[in-house]
Formats: sequence, structure tokens, C-alpha cells
Amino acid sequence: MQKVYIYLENGIFLEANSFGADTTAVGKLVYNNSTFGQQEIITDPSNNGLFINFTAVEIGNTGANRVDMESSKAYANGIIVRNYHDLYSNYRADMSLKEFLIEQNVIGICDIDTRYLTKTLREEGSMMMIASTKISSKDELAKELSKAKKYDEINFVKDSSTKEAYIHKSGVWNDEIQDYNKASMSDKKVLVIDYGVKKSFLNELVELGFEVEVVPASTKSQEIINNFKLGKIGGVVLSSGAGNPNILKDEVEEIKRLIEANIPIFGVGLGHYLLALANGGKVEKIKSIKYGSHPIKGDKTVEICSVNSDFEISEDIKNIANITHIKVFNDTAVALKYNNKNELSSEFTPTSNSTIYKEFTKMVK
Repeated sequence: MQKVYIYLENGIFLEANSFGADTTAVGKLVYNNSTFGQQEIITDPSNNGLFINFTAVEIGNTGANRVDMESSKAYANGIIVRNYHDLYSNYRADMSLKEFLIEQNVIGICDIDTRYLTKTLREEGSMMMIASTKISSKDELAKELSKAKKYDEINFVKDSSTKEAYIHKSGVWNDEIQDYNKASMSDKKVLVIDYGVKKSFLNELVELGFEVEVVPASTKSQEIINNFKLGKIGGVVLSSGAGNPNILKDEVEEIKRLIEANIPIFGVGLGHYLLALANGGKVEKIKSIKYGSHPIKGDKTVEICSVNSDFEISEDIKNIANITHIKVFNDTAVALKYNNKNELSSEFTPTSNSTIYKEFTKMVK
């Protein structure tokens, strides 16, 4: 292993070992408590521009494969782990995590105190960092980091969104056939506006019985409204994605027009915040949030769901929407059903058979 050098925007300088790409990268440092699914996390477009500090101690045991990609490439800029294991044991794996990171040009950092980094982030909030296998000087790293654009100023949608519309044709993973279920014919169609959608979420929509078409984020609202009026689609999904929702002014304006047309709308992740903004709500930056798995409480359910965001919707959203789900740990609202409208949204990606999916299915004609 070669050395890798790390500089955080608060002035912390660290040295560790590298097991990934031989390069220099800048991104926002967050921590994630997920114990498995590292490959899915790395390839989730919602994690575009991030360095992910995994709190799980042992990483690499399950390897990687060509099947469990959430998108066509890696989006995370780097990962940080306490102990990396190159020897993997998983019948579905066809490469090590190290080989995967090198292939995808992602920095892998190991042999470092991840608990120290997690504590720093909890006390000070997520922050920008630079990591390099090529630059060892603290001063030079600090200089490069100072020149980089801040995470909250970057429009990640332009990079993450599909350039061409397509029909998504796979459902969830089927252990019996060792493949994803095939989409069946359906008379209900939804349009997914792609701000950085992940494959597993599209799979869930297919399993609900929808025909799922994914369109670029630049798709104009009038085109969608015309198709809705002609009965070609029954609803719109605002997908997850990376970055600061408050800078996506054009996207919010297009969503406002969809709301005026009374189209059934379901927002997830970034789409959750954009829908709130389009309805006149406020989205605020919070100091720190634990990326990864959270217990989410509904009316009669508790789900363990993935949450990846440094934002929250202000409490005055209660004037125009009902809170349907909260975080168990701090009672903050994470899912909404808007009053007198065919609109609902969630900060998290719902689990299979979630009541949120069932509610959206009833809305789509």
C-alpha cells in the first residue's frame, strides 16, 4: 500500500494508507453507519462529490461485482475505513473492493482512526477535504483545497442526470433465479425526473406495477403536462440526487407548474426538498447528520431506511402538509403528504412494501 495524505478544511492534517486509485481528489467529508452495501453507496448518485467515512470497522469482506451497481459508475470521490480486507468471501463477488475502486478511479483510505473523524464531524459538521497519494505537503494540500468549489455551490444534477429518456425494465433482485425480475406490461405509467436516481429505487417502482420512464432533469414541465392530459402518464416522481436544493432554481420553477396542473407527484431525497420549495416551504442547512441507516416511524410501522442529506424542511411546512413519518431518534419530520393535493414525499428511500409506495399507487390513475 502507498501513503495517502489528508487535509480537512478545519486544518487537520493526517497520513494513512491507500488501497484505491492513485490520484488527488476534493470533496465533502461525511460519515456513514451502514455495515454493508459499500459498492451500492459508492455508486449512488446521491453521494456525488463525497468522501464517505464508514463507521463499520471491517470493510472489503464482501468484495464487489458488476450487478449491484446503483448507476453506471462510481459517484463518491473516496471512502475512508478503519480496516480494509482485500480477501473477500461472497459467492456473488467477482473482484475485490480495491480492484473496484481502482477501476472507478476512487480513492480508498485505510488504517486511520475513523472514530476520531466521526467525532469531529458530529461536533463541527460535515466539511470539505482533500486527499492525495501524490501530494504530501500540508501547505500544498491546503492551497489546492482553498481553490476548490464548495460542495453546496455545485450543481450535481447536470452531471448525474440521464442525457436521454429510457424505460427502466428491471424489478427487484430475485434469489431463486439469481437475477432481477423483469418488468411486466402495465397500464399505469410514471415519469421519473432524474436528478440522480439510483437503480434500486427504480426497481421498486417497477415492482409496484408501473411502467417506469426516466427522463432528463432538463425536461420541460409543459411536455410532461401535455402527456398527462393525453393520459400517457399517470404521475411524476422527483428522484433523489446530490447537492444543495436551494441552488436548483430552474428545477423548482418547473415543479411549480406540475403542481398547478394537479399531477400526482412523489418526491424522494433531493426531490423531497425540491417539492417543498415549490410549495413555498423553506429548506435549511443543518450542522451534521448521520448518513446511512435510520429508524423511521410511520403511523403503525417502523422502517430502517437510508438517509443522506445535510438539509431539513422548516417546521412551518406543517401549515400546508401532514407529517406521515418521523425519525425515531429526534422526532424530525422526514415524510409529508400535502394538504388537498396529490403530492407526497420522503427524505429517505422507502423500503419494499412501504405505506408510502401504496399511497402513491392509489394516487396514480
